[in-house]
Amino acid sequence: MSPFSQQDHSYMARALHLAGRGLYTTPPNPRVGCVIAREGDVVGEGYHQRAGEDHAEVHALKDAGERAEGATAYVTLEPCSHTGRTGPCAVALHRAGIRRVVVAMIDPNPQVSGRGIQMLRDAGVTVDVGLLEDDARCLNPGFVSRMERQRPFVRLKMAMSLDGRTAMGSGESQWITGPEARRQVQQLRARSSAILSGVESVIMDDSRLTVRSAELGLAEADAIVHRQPLRVILDTYLRLPLAAACLMAPGRTLIMTTPAGSAEKRARLEQAGAEVQVLPAGEDGRVELVGMLAWLAEHEQVNELLVETGATLSGAMLDAGLVDELQLFMAPTLLGGDARGLFNLSGIARMADQRQLTIHDIRAVGRDWRIIASPATQGQ
Repeated sequence: MSPFSQQDHSYMARALHLAGRGLYTTPPNPRVGCVIAREGDVVGEGYHQRAGEDHAEVHALKDAGERAEGATAYVTLEPCSHTGRTGPCAVALHRAGIRRVVVAMIDPNPQVSGRGIQMLRDAGVTVDVGLLEDDARCLNPGFVSRMERQRPFVRLKMAMSLDGRTAMGSGESQWITGPEARRQVQQLRARSSAILSGVESVIMDDSRLTVRSAELGLAEADAIVHRQPLRVILDTYLRLPLAAACLMAPGRTLIMTTPAGSAEKRARLEQAGAEVQVLPAGEDGRVELVGMLAWLAEHEQVNELLVETGATLSGAMLDAGLVDELQLFMAPTLLGGDARGLFNLSGIARMADQRQLTIHDIRAVGRDWRIIASPATQGQ
């Protein structure tokens, strides 16, 4: 028999809703919500707003005050057991007199996983785990991926015509999709820890790869753009122009190259404001992609990585099995056979070689369509 009542489900659903308010502001921390209920009434609630500030449980306890005594706390992620920039939430809950804690999911961080729960149980607090766990995991795909797989959650965004083209043969691509689709792309950028592109795409479009408040379409846009995602550019031979728009944009630009990159050009790029990281090359001579993702997870704590690039890098990411989600924006237009295709994929010579996708959602976005999918071998 389930230890969870209908009321438990209702309170945890509210906690998940609260956690979603931190969608754009918590990285590298997870999005977490907390509801405190007593005798059928909500007496406190809160969510983690940004890294370095109070966790969700602390906000909820402050909201509840003395009413937390004897109450139940509903938390979307296991309360922390360690002292970092803030104190252990497990201790705070116990000291406030919370008698029961309902946890959606155990912390996937192997260094702390289960410790907060055990700390509460050792203190005599009843702890029930697993309520709406799948929803909690979906709220933090990047944090879970970084902890469990030591790499970010990779989301590949592409804009295409109805005949699967991304740009004219000349490279001209602005704009295939309409303003509503571009607003959603800005929101994808805003929730991401980093944006990845190949140098060829950056040179062709002179892209800034920033979140722009005027296009974000959110009330809290100005606060969100204050935390610009890290721009990551793969540039094997350090071809990025010193006057590139991304080097003048707010936020950080990280260029990942190989030993083939010129030391002189590296110094000039660093003088222009870029950070340059040399990584091992793969068999194709380019930056080795698996190592690149691991480096971003370890050194930059990248949770969600948004890939915005051309057919070569997007195809290479798919070939390597490194794409977790595709968001394809399809415009009701035709660009013709001379225009550029969506992906350069290797090893497809027969129908048996085709790459199957699992489609999770299709919906209209203004005059365009958005398709959310994943490689069929993943997530099944």
